[in-house]
Amino acid sequence: MPRNRTEQPVMRGATVLITGAARGMGELYARRAAKEGAAAIALWDIDEARAEALAAELRSGPAAVRGRAAPNVRAIVVDVSDREAVRAAVQRTRAELGEPDVLINNAGIVRGALFWEHDPESDIELTMRINALAPMWIAREVLPAMIADRSRPKRILNIASAAGTLANPRMSVYASSKWAMIGWSESLRLELRGEGHGHIAVTTFCPSYISTGMFAGARGPLLTPIMTPQTAVRAAWRGMLRGTPMVLRPWSVKLAMAFRGVLPTRAWDAIGGRVFRVYSSMDQFVGRGE
Repeated sequence: MPRNRTEQPVMRGATVLITGAARGMGELYARRAAKEGAAAIALWDIDEARAEALAAELRSGPAAVRGRAAPNVRAIVVDVSDREAVRAAVQRTRAELGEPDVLINNAGIVRGALFWEHDPESDIELTMRINALAPMWIAREVLPAMIADRSRPKRILNIASAAGTLANPRMSVYASSKWAMIGWSESLRLELRGEGHGHIAVTTFCPSYISTGMFAGARGPLLTPIMTPQTAVRAAWRGMLRGTPMVLRPWSVKLAMAFRGVLPTRAWDAIGGRVFRVYSSMDQFVGRGE
């Protein structure tokens, strides 16, 4: 698909599916979708009250006030760590809103601890299910229809993390889930392009720490400020609409990746730990207790 295609037609009239949509960045994605003319929005979240409140607000938002058709917004309660629940939620989304044109895999959890302190089920398995497996399950359900419908551009935005590009103490399980997402997301992008499905663009977003509460207590490494959710969403959204393969923010994420790629491991350990302070960034992590 040409890179100079205007951004707005991607969203106008689209059916959008957003996971983890009731708060934080997910809520901001939903608001952008409504503002930019999406016809239907599926708000997937485990928090029914927050999702329903947001859905009601978006249905009666500025579009409705100005006389334009407000988006058809549905709150769909789903635990994305459950594969059968994901399948049922896709079926409900399809029945009530139609096939998704845009998929935003935003839901995620973080566990910050030494590896041997992680509980095998509530920490290790749950993190992998929500952060790595659920995006695959959802994409597998919606991709056949996306591939078949070439009438409009399609988008998949996968919210990964800078933690998926560099190893970091106290992030072993979280980092592994994001490494998995990046590998899958990039491979999916190449497969779609190689098979001639150019109307579908896959974007992988790799941000450093964001002030959503998930990483409360974490400290940004050298030259890496804690981003606001608004800044992060703006970058991811723009990249998704343009079909940019990977979006890394802030710029220091690319710098750290470059150093890690060219330096011997022990040299990077010294620089990453003592100079960039990557290895101590999670020492004071408390999170928000998902």
